[in-house]
Amino acid sequence: MQTDGLNLKKRAESSANKKASYGEDFELENFEEGSKVSKPIENLQTLDEESKKTLLQVGVVPSEEGRSGSFLMLDNAVSHSSLIDKNVELMSTHKAMEKYEWLKDYSWKLVQVDTDKYTSKTYLENADGYFIRVPAGKKSSMPVQTCLMLGSKKIFQTVHNIIIVEEEANLDIITGCTSKKGVEEGLHLGISEMYVKKGATLSFTMIHNWAEQIGVRPRTVVHVEEGGTYISNYICLKPVRSVQLYPTVRLEGKGAITRLNTIAIAHSGSELDLGSRAILNAPETKAELVSRTITIGGRIVARGEMVGNANGAKGHLECKGLVLTDKGSQLAIPVLEANVADIELTHEAAVGKIAKDQVEYLMARGIPEEEAVGMIVRGFLDVGIRGIPDELRIEIENTIAQTAFGI
Repeated sequence: MQTDGLNLKKRAESSANKKASYGEDFELENFEEGSKVSKPIENLQTLDEESKKTLLQVGVVPSEEGRSGSFLMLDNAVSHSSLIDKNVELMSTHKAMEKYEWLKDYSWKLVQVDTDKYTSKTYLENADGYFIRVPAGKKSSMPVQTCLMLGSKKIFQTVHNIIIVEEEANLDIITGCTSKKGVEEGLHLGISEMYVKKGATLSFTMIHNWAEQIGVRPRTVVHVEEGGTYISNYICLKPVRSVQLYPTVRLEGKGAITRLNTIAIAHSGSELDLGSRAILNAPETKAELVSRTITIGGRIVARGEMVGNANGAKGHLECKGLVLTDKGSQLAIPVLEANVADIELTHEAAVGKIAKDQVEYLMARGIPEEEAVGMIVRGFLDVGIRGIPDELRIEIENTIAQTAFGI
């Protein structure tokens, strides 16, 4: 184990200046390390009203009603962790590594420390994060909610999460990533390694609501075994400087399934380089990658990739983008790779403006033009995301409505 640790450290150190393949390059030296010490928060309800509102905007309910457990990380310190569901384990990654010797076989096994400077920094900082596990045959009664929050100006936050859903188990997670009011500039580096065992299901919804000068660099890899299912929903509707994420799902067991949904709006000054990759390594696996993006002045790169390596595998990639202003841009990059004969991979990609005939059709039925446009935009972004609180759903609808009306 000591030898493995030394090898990882050497690999991380050798990649300390390695630029990422995509997205804006951030100089890490321009940011201070976020504090690893935080005053414990016993009850999220004791937070000030502004902070509670911030939590709600990323799907985290301060009352914890309708949640199996809650976890809050402020800068680089765990501030709150609570759990009411006996079918779920929830604790910091550091505590879990101390508790379980076997967890070393899961840590830094999916995400490589030398992927880029951001993974390198996260490893070398010995980042904490959340560990969530559901034992075999168990099911979370309600979603677990987690929040990763930047609470200080011009710092970098490093996070390392590990999720394990054992055989025939079921887990729902809603995670919100955000910054406190007044924290306009910073950098978030988030590593997530997820394991979905045989016959298990993991539903993971991630909501981003950052400030206008925040850089966001998540790195996620998911391992799905035979008959397992992984569902991901990613939402980013508010202004942010730069987001670059490209989660990879590896379908390693026969009949494994994944569906990844992305909905995002790029505001003026924002650059969103978003995508997802599914690698179908076992027979009869299925993948569906769905992306719905809108630009109202920012730049969007929508990537999607499926690699078929096993007979009987099927996948569909759907990338659609709306351009609502001449100041914005959309680039769709679908990639399909088939390495065996008996495989079916398809894609549908389209970018452009709202079709005039759709607006005219609704207006002919007595619907005002602005309302017609709003209906089309809301329908365009609706990919069936469930389980988010009413407050967040209203916030999303308001944001979409403002986008549609050009506000």
